[in-house]
Amino acid sequence: MVAAVLFAVAAPALCAPPEDAALAYQRGDYAAAFNDFRLLADKGDAHAQLMLGRMYHDGQGISPDEKAAFGWFRKAAEQGNADAENYVGYMYTNGQGVAEDKAAGFNWLQKSAVQGNATAQYRVGIAYVDGKAIAQDDARAVAWFRKSAEQANADAQFWLGLSYEQAAGVPQDYAAAVLWYRKSADQGNGMAQYAIGLMYYKGHGVPLDLVQAHHWFTLSTERESDLRADAVQMRARAASEMTPAQIDAAQKLAQEWTPK
Repeated sequence: MVAAVLFAVAAPALCAPPEDAALAYQRGDYAAAFNDFRLLADKGDAHAQLMLGRMYHDGQGISPDEKAAFGWFRKAAEQGNADAENYVGYMYTNGQGVAEDKAAGFNWLQKSAVQGNATAQYRVGIAYVDGKAIAQDDARAVAWFRKSAEQANADAQFWLGLSYEQAAGVPQDYAAAVLWYRKSADQGNGMAQYAIGLMYYKGHGVPLDLVQAHHWFTLSTERESDLRADAVQMRARAASEMTPAQIDAAQKLAQEWTPK
């Protein structure tokens, strides 16, 4: 009897299979998912460590805690988990849950980017644009934006389009700018929607088309972005040069638009 009691006390907590934790998370049972992921994470499961980091970061099944989130992301990143490396890099860069260290942030983002993480590739590109963590280099920025854009990252597609429009790291090519702006805009990126509207308004890379310009400006005004106020102004400017029938046509296009 004594031995049985001792065994019961010493027996480790049983881990739920990883599939159970994932299913609990998918159905929104975050409390159960958190407990299951915690047991797995304590045993060194990198994916579970990543998920714990996300749940602490987003406040799912637990109160938000950036420091705890960073700690779990770091554990997973040190095992080579690309998603965790991306989080660690981003949090170092922005001082979330850890003291800001842009150089460390860049190093972790690059580790993730080399493994093919599209978000990290985009962020490495931005690092080369702003030159705060690494020497400014537009050509390298474009190379990383392209890798990310080819994986359908809408932010990278916008920046690749901007690079072509402004001849930053690549020769100026309005047609290529329109192509990448359109890919991003079709996904609902507000800055890209503004940018492609401006290309239609100016006739750069596409025939001048006020209906299309107004249509894209309208979509951009409906999304939070740094260019939203500009989109409002440009839509009014385009409207001042259009007939009522053209404005109706543009509004119809905007109403019928759906992301691709």
